[in-house]
Amino acid sequence: MPRTRAIARQSLPEVITNDLRERILSGEMAEGETIRQEALAEDYDVSRMPIREALKRLDAEGLVQLTNNRGASVTSHSLSEIGEIFDLRVLLEVDLFRRAIPQMTEADFARCEKLLDDMERSYEAYNVGRWGSLNYEYHKALYAAADRGLTNEILQRVNLQSDRYVRMHLSVMEQREPAKQDHRQLLSLARKRQVDAAGELLTKHIQRTKDQLLAMVIKTRKGDTG
Repeated sequence: MPRTRAIARQSLPEVITNDLRERILSGEMAEGETIRQEALAEDYDVSRMPIREALKRLDAEGLVQLTNNRGASVTSHSLSEIGEIFDLRVLLEVDLFRRAIPQMTEADFARCEKLLDDMERSYEAYNVGRWGSLNYEYHKALYAAADRGLTNEILQRVNLQSDRYVRMHLSVMEQREPAKQDHRQLLSLARKRQVDAAGELLTKHIQRTKDQLLAMVIKTRKGDTG
């Protein structure tokens, strides 16, 4: 781990939570990795108190697992759990998208276009971390007009679990071009108010990522079927 992460003494738990979250989502902190509070306190040049608070927040998000004896590790999902994460995405996102399309305005379309342009620049720069956050923002923008606050709260938690796998998929499987094409087509179908076709494409988009990712994880884990 890098040993030069001293930060300003304000909102420490929040700042540390955000940085640790990114380290987990980027893969810097791997699945199942033991988290040592003493080492993190040294990394960030803080006491253990804000570290404990940050880990509690990440535990609530499902990215970290805390045990009764105060040990912690990066959450590791079984293959079935990874599959479930993407199945939940299909259920939630397709419903949101279908509800949003009839309500989308030119402002919504313009927001999506801008995010797509930013995403494509991140593709070209091969900035996977930037792409990951923009991918989330783009999908959120596609569904915003549905105005379904409770569903979006649930989806936000699901997306926290899926984000690191989506980034892994993009990095290892080199799936930038299919993703770019799907994202452009999703917006095009939304503009045309083609609700059924848009829902079908979004289902295929998420399902393809799930299938390819599971195949990659199975290979990585050397046949462990979780």
